[in-house]
Amino acid sequence: MYRKIRKAAVIGSGVMGGGIAALLAAAGVKTLLLDIVPFDLNDDEKKDPSVRNRIVKAGLDSVIMSSPSLLMQKSDVDLITIGNMEDDFEKIADCDWIIEVVLEKLEIKQELLKRIEPLRKEGAIVSSNTSGIPLQAMSKELTREFRQHFLGTHFFNPVRYMRLLELIAGEDTLPEIMEFMADYGERILGKGIVWAKDTPNFVGNRIGVQGIVKAMQFMLEEGLTIPEVDSLFGVAMGRPKTAMFKTSDIVGLDTLGHVARNTYELIDGDEDRESFVIPEFVNKMIEKKLLGKKSGSGFYKTDLTPEWKIIRTVINPETLEYEEYDQPNFKCLKNAKKGKSLNESIKAVVYGSDKGAKFAWATVAHNLVYAANRIPEISDTIVEVDRAMKWGFNFEMGPFETWDAMGLEESVSKMKQDGITVPQKITEMLQSGNTSFYKTIEGKTFYYDFSDHDYHERAISDNIISLKPKKDTGGVVKSCRSASLIDIDDGVFCLEFHTKMNALNGEMIDFTNDILDYIDQNGRGLVIGNQAGGMPGAFSAGADLSEVAGAIKEKKFTDLEKMIEKLQTTLQKGKYAPFPVVAAPYGITLGGGCEVCLASDKIVAHAELYMGLVEIGVGLIPAGGGCMNLWKRFTRSIPESVTDVDLAKFFIPVFMNIGMAKISTSAADARMNGFLGISDRIVFNRDYLIGEAKKEVLRMVGDGYRPPIKRKYKVLGESGQGMINAELFNMQEAKFVSKYDVFLAKRIAYVISGGDVRTGSKVNEDVILKLEREAFIDFAKEEKTIDRIEHMLKTGKPLRN
Repeated sequence: MYRKIRKAAVIGSGVMGGGIAALLAAAGVKTLLLDIVPFDLNDDEKKDPSVRNRIVKAGLDSVIMSSPSLLMQKSDVDLITIGNMEDDFEKIADCDWIIEVVLEKLEIKQELLKRIEPLRKEGAIVSSNTSGIPLQAMSKELTREFRQHFLGTHFFNPVRYMRLLELIAGEDTLPEIMEFMADYGERILGKGIVWAKDTPNFVGNRIGVQGIVKAMQFMLEEGLTIPEVDSLFGVAMGRPKTAMFKTSDIVGLDTLGHVARNTYELIDGDEDRESFVIPEFVNKMIEKKLLGKKSGSGFYKTDLTPEWKIIRTVINPETLEYEEYDQPNFKCLKNAKKGKSLNESIKAVVYGSDKGAKFAWATVAHNLVYAANRIPEISDTIVEVDRAMKWGFNFEMGPFETWDAMGLEESVSKMKQDGITVPQKITEMLQSGNTSFYKTIEGKTFYYDFSDHDYHERAISDNIISLKPKKDTGGVVKSCRSASLIDIDDGVFCLEFHTKMNALNGEMIDFTNDILDYIDQNGRGLVIGNQAGGMPGAFSAGADLSEVAGAIKEKKFTDLEKMIEKLQTTLQKGKYAPFPVVAAPYGITLGGGCEVCLASDKIVAHAELYMGLVEIGVGLIPAGGGCMNLWKRFTRSIPESVTDVDLAKFFIPVFMNIGMAKISTSAADARMNGFLGISDRIVFNRDYLIGEAKKEVLRMVGDGYRPPIKRKYKVLGESGQGMINAELFNMQEAKFVSKYDVFLAKRIAYVISGGDVRTGSKVNEDVILKLEREAFIDFAKEEKTIDRIEHMLKTGKPLRN
């Protein structure tokens, strides 16, 4: 039997339930979203379906209105049907997967599962999103067949953006059900799967919340401030910029408090149970509804003065009053910035001598010991713990990877000096000569297993191609400071960018031009992609703006034009190469990064794709063929035999994409806006991108790849410019755009439309490319463009002047 999820039911339309329904809809699954009928309805209201569905309707409305959006595209909501648990409950009989996301009370969950049991079809999977109630307690009174198809599926919030999905088997769950859900969660839903045991709060929250609460306790003991703690546990430690307290504000203090209290109540035998006791000032904040982002005030608060000045404040734990604060200035953080790697940065923080370093060391050391003591209680291996913290809390390194970065022997020696009890398993590991939790052999990663005191290969899906092991084992065939060409086997190579934010510079352009010749002689095709970290990460943030600004400042406009022409020539060379080129973008894909994709044969994009031609934001124009290639993507599907086409219908959305600097909110949105075509693919799991892009290269080769033929193409001409000019006049009158925006936009319309030609004229690509170059250089000479560029480099935000 080949199992499929065609239809799912989500019971409970709160934040988690709505998020799960949105994710399933994005994956193309018809989803039934149910919730209870409101209490205390009068007789007339009891007969009104809209009133009876009021709670679930509110849940779905929250999904639709969410920001950032839980939906990949607005039309996903069409796959979600709502109902209530009295009138529509029998509809679950058609579902292949039923997920309960109701209140965290054992009796409520037990009663719900009893109602599900007689209705679910044979073989249907039922799962619980619980984080604290044992599966065995929920399902003990149900039939064996039910329990064999019952498991825990613990998503993290917000469901769309958080990668972690913990899978928990019950005592009777069939192995094939677990394997199916692991594959489905990873391949279809794009999640990182962690195999957890049926213990309180599983893996991610058990380790993560312990670390946060322990840090709060130490903070009060050592007299540090909230901003000081966040400065120490942010980027310098490989953690998100939101660090601990800002992350707690996002999660919600009530949620954090619930998880901590729930864990404390259920872990009688835990040697560090007290580390889950929330400080009293946090309990008082929860009582006062200072819950974080959801209530407008939490550990941090942002106010706006009558003069529109933003005032950022932080709560004082002693007074519960909000106060302004300065950025902390620890010496260990200054030293961390000098580090050439995350390992060096972490060591600078935890082995420093100032007050901040001592606090960071104590906090990290206790969390590492706690994580080690939880194996095999919460999971069988260190791999699951590390993955849970990376995928659920956005850490760059999990606890055991962090321990390796600190140096296992050095850190254990310091722990003993400080009177911290080192787990016996760690002592035995070092005594046997094993000085790291992970090691790499011939490009494969091995992890230390406490159960047999030996190393085992870390398993990864066959669908994943990891670039780092390829590079570690001699797979780099060419490289420079800005990029590398990596052999990913079968005659396919991967062009990897590795500048800051993978921004395009002159060296990268030269390198790309050279490697195209190499592949022509030695390969079958090219993938353009990378595996940089971060969430959402950056395929490429566009051109290196500092390099452009430097050329403008020195008035080297001839050199700048040559660099632009070289970019155009290189991308055109790849576009018409005698081998397939597939781009694999994800996350931030802007400006020149977007142009790289538009010039490829095919795009295999991650679902979280923020793509756009945003050059107007810094007073410039897409000049790497972006104007031309976006227009061609819109119009190339028109058959040549169709002669009477209203090109204006195509011109307006192309212009709006570029003139308004539109950025897609997802890959699905990019497809709707025309950046992705029908033949381009969307992949939910980012780890799969390079592998899936390689498959597309080989598929095209197997089909007898023929490069596109360079032909003239139709443009709208002067009528398009007139149409846009009229609309821009109206927008300026309404003060939607500035006078300089209009100046830039008119020239952009001129370029896209083909210049001074008649409507429907056919032009050579070189004509448009020249128009792009000329406009770029002309814009670069304008003072207001220079102001926009300088503002972006200083603040990271666009200037509307």
